Amino acid sequence: MEQRLIQSPQMIQAMQILQLPALDLVERIEQELNENPLLEKSEVSPEGGAEAGFEGGFEAGGDGTATAGSDPSVLDARLSELERFDRDRWADGRPARYTDDIDPKHEALQNAENQPKTLGEAISEELALSTLNDQAREVAEYIANSLDDRGFLGATPDEVARECGVAGATAETVERALADLRHQIHPALAARDLRECLLLQLDAHSHHDSLVHEIVERHLDDVITNRLPRIAKATGRSLDEVVQSLEVLRSLDPSPGASYAGSSAAAITPDVLVEETDGVYEVRLNRGTVPTLVLSPQYKEYLKLARKGEGERDWVRKRLESARWFIDAIQQRQSTLLRISQKVFAHQREFLERGVRGLRPLRMQEIADEVGVHISTVSRAVSGKYAQTPRGTLPLKYFFTGGTETDDGEVESQASIKQRIAELVSKEDRANPLSDDQIAALLHEQDRIQIARRTVTKYRKALQIPSSTQRKTF
Repeated sequence: MEQRLIQSPQMIQAMQILQLPALDLVERIEQELNENPLLEKSEVSPEGGAEAGFEGGFEAGGDGTATAGSDPSVLDARLSELERFDRDRWADGRPARYTDDIDPKHEALQNAENQPKTLGEAISEELALSTLNDQAREVAEYIANSLDDRGFLGATPDEVARECGVAGATAETVERALADLRHQIHPALAARDLRECLLLQLDAHSHHDSLVHEIVERHLDDVITNRLPRIAKATGRSLDEVVQSLEVLRSLDPSPGASYAGSSAAAITPDVLVEETDGVYEVRLNRGTVPTLVLSPQYKEYLKLARKGEGERDWVRKRLESARWFIDAIQQRQSTLLRISQKVFAHQREFLERGVRGLRPLRMQEIADEVGVHISTVSRAVSGKYAQTPRGTLPLKYFFTGGTETDDGEVESQASIKQRIAELVSKEDRANPLSDDQIAALLHEQDRIQIARRTVTKYRKALQIPSSTQRKTF
């Protein structure tokens, strides 16, 4: 004998739906509507408390299933059950309403991303004005579509001539095409690396024999690591001259293709809304994007038709079961997400009042125990979801964080400590930036936070703050 956990298709579907963020859930609902004629959207938005689920669900049998078998009497019983559900749903003359009366299709259209042009497409449009011959134009278009997002080309003219597939193309043809692209679009387009990119721009601005040209050609690594005294010693120039040369370097463009490559930010649709009214925080779900599902009024006709033959009866049974389980899965998602969110913000009330400094350490296991679900359910529920709070729109996972105990016995969250590190760095003397050891000492002195230097280093890197050597100004 052995024990084995078996997940039914309905359980798998419920877990998948629980994990979907709002916009992905809308897509999943649209797919189900296309596949199941017994489902349709309600023309009105539901109302009631934030706990309200989707309209259209009904109670399962004692074994957790609801079936419409081949026996006509079973179909009659199901018809009676659905009619009773229908009467309850329309008891006040109309289905319940949600407070957020928003057209989901319109909302989704408003949030749809504009598709930006690729770098190759933008450059190809510029080539329409080029005076290149047909052969060189084809090579130029090949180059344009071979660039990376920065506008770099990791190939020599000889390699391009061999790989472009243009008849009779030579390295000279490629050089001619490159010269035209750089003249029309950017002097450093299709550079092989950062060093060549900067040198091409310096040459275009007549800095052929300048100190900055020497620095880029021979000491670029020292520039990146901010070792300016080393550059001054190697070039025989003063530190002030090196600093002035770097001002020219800062005016150059390290990514010549960035301005031509379109970019767009993904729209964030919060699943959870936290609002404050007279000092009371209300946690509710965002009902504006997810449509309300109901059973189609045609289900009665489908059930009547099902009495005519075995094939029709089986078809109706499967569609009815699918509709019922889908609506129940969405109701369960909404209920679980709401209960978890309410517990999370009950713990993180100080964050709502004070910001990041008030964020408390919180583990998913604590919320799982309080809600009465498995920790994996909490993980699925918060995955990819966002909460709109008075302190900004943040991922739900942001509110689960470890912490460090202070000398006073209180516990500071990792996010709070990171913010303190960022504040200390922002106020430091750039001529004498704080080392990680000094930051650790200040955290202990000012906030009573006992933290190791290596932990400061880890948090600083997570914040993308350079080392003290790289932050130093001369």
